[in-house]
Amino acid sequence: MPVSIFLILTILFFTPADSFAMHIGERILPASWCGVWYAVSAPFVMYGLYRLKKAGPDAGMKPLVGMVGAAVFVISCMPIPVPFIGTCSHPAGTAMAAILIGPVLSVLSAAAALLLQALFLSHGGITTWGANIFSMGIVGSFSGYAVFKGLRSAGAPIGVAAFFAGVTGDWATYAAASVELAAGVAPPGAFVQTLTAVAVAFVPTQLPLGILEGFMTAGAVKFIMDRRPELFAAKPADGARA
Repeated sequence: MPVSIFLILTILFFTPADSFAMHIGERILPASWCGVWYAVSAPFVMYGLYRLKKAGPDAGMKPLVGMVGAAVFVISCMPIPVPFIGTCSHPAGTAMAAILIGPVLSVLSAAAALLLQALFLSHGGITTWGANIFSMGIVGSFSGYAVFKGLRSAGAPIGVAAFFAGVTGDWATYAAASVELAAGVAPPGAFVQTLTAVAVAFVPTQLPLGILEGFMTAGAVKFIMDRRPELFAAKPADGARA
């Protein structure tokens, strides 16, 4: 019996199996498109570093950015395999981050989380870091934050505004990722067809995940606002939520 178990485990260990990596991984996008997304994302990351440095040692923002970055790292490490396109769906957490620290610093938090995941968890990649920052960090943060601010300006309760911000940030992230994938891998003249196929592949997993992220965002923001409202006041001199 022990020998049989050993043989079964050995066979399973050495049998190739399909794997599903999160984010856009290495060798999926051509080098030219990797360069494009690096060029688009780099100014946002550099501006985020500038804003964080400008906050100063006593502003209370740097520890908050660190905590939010850790939350984004954990939240975006909850993968659900997506058939057909060899990747995973997962919550993003960047809409929540944008509400708490502003979209600019949320991009910085997402960039740090994505880099750590690429280096130590094989999620995403170094060549596609810029593309992943763009979809999850930039699009997720700014779209979710815009919805939150718009609904709050219209008089919506903070929980309702945070819910729709979370849903929007999540779905916008995957809409952007679909565009990136289609632009990078579509045959000539088949961009729309490829984009449609990729987007449809995400729907079964990301549709419910977006709603789940909406509830998660609303719960987290409401919890923090009720118990630690001073955290919303911690920001750089020129306003982290600009």
